[in-house]
Amino acid sequence: MPALAHMTCVEDFRRLARRRVPRMFYDYMDSGSWTEDTYRSNETDFQALKFRQRVAVDIARRSVRATLLGEDAAMPVILAPTGLTGMLHADGEILAARAAERFGIPFTLSTMSICSIEDIAAHTQRPFWFQLYVMRDRDFVGRLIDRAKAAGCSALVVTVDLQVMGQRHKDIKNGLSTPPKPTLANLAGLALRPRWCLGMLGTRRRVFGNIVGHVQGVSDMSSLAAWTTQQFDASLNWDDLAWIKARWGGRLIVKGIMDVQDARLAVKAGADALVVSNHGGRQLDGAPSSISALPAIADAVGGDIEVLMDGGVRGGQDVLRAVALGARGVMVGRAFLYALAAMGEAGVTRCLGLIANELDVSMAFCGRTRIEDVDRTILLNPGVFD
Repeated sequence: MPALAHMTCVEDFRRLARRRVPRMFYDYMDSGSWTEDTYRSNETDFQALKFRQRVAVDIARRSVRATLLGEDAAMPVILAPTGLTGMLHADGEILAARAAERFGIPFTLSTMSICSIEDIAAHTQRPFWFQLYVMRDRDFVGRLIDRAKAAGCSALVVTVDLQVMGQRHKDIKNGLSTPPKPTLANLAGLALRPRWCLGMLGTRRRVFGNIVGHVQGVSDMSSLAAWTTQQFDASLNWDDLAWIKARWGGRLIVKGIMDVQDARLAVKAGADALVVSNHGGRQLDGAPSSISALPAIADAVGGDIEVLMDGGVRGGQDVLRAVALGARGVMVGRAFLYALAAMGEAGVTRCLGLIANELDVSMAFCGRTRIEDVDRTILLNPGVFD
């Protein structure tokens, strides 16, 4: 079995996760929509940005600490909201939240999590962020917001790019469901993942904890599936942000911005921050990568709102590139999911340590000692996406 100390990069965790997680859940984590062009571009476009290496600069005392929406953070990184996390590893959201808390960065819980808002609150001390999908059932949405407030969540992240679902071919082919349907193919696949199966047998959390038991008529997987297929709201628009903001009353983040005009509308709607994000390449295939969309948005509204970004981050160098192009902070999704799926809470902790070290050392090579001093001048070609 690989030792934790031998895991030296995010790719190490990805390879191990692929061996330990049932195929349908691995594919859900590590795939995009249609041709997966945008999914791939999210990662590869980072490599187009080249660093300007500096030498003979006093870099003895360095810090990557940051402030994100008024919260002190050990580095400019947030664990992104990711659905079905608790199906990659038993009690996955709880484990990831604890790792983030100990490391000193924000954790964001998805509406479509396996562990509930209340589960996370019961197992952590630090306030976490909550990500909201706006459903057609506005009464449920209102109660979901109230539950996040009662749990002490410090920010609400409203995702605005899932009014309709992008076609994810692998999920369709795999017949994705939670828990897995007892088909012959699924049972055969589970038999090859005994570690995963034992973990799942040891927890009661195997369905969407924020929904089951909180919606009238939804009590099992069949009724849940019928409800969710009807609930994503194609009519969602900027006017809806007003009542969400009023009901929430706290810091509001809008996630899913890929256009300068939409960024300005987010500012107008009263958001405290926005996330440049194409949903990890899982919605509109053929859209640009998040990192390529970041500079124009940061230039347009960075003085009015905190700009975060999400998509394709696989290490500390990607975090540094995003900060250089105007991001206040970076959401990390797949990277921590690989680590969680591979090695649980210890894996997430190790992954965050690797990201922080790579960020710190790369910043030093660029001749900077504080993350707040990082700007486009650390890059040889900052205008590559102009």
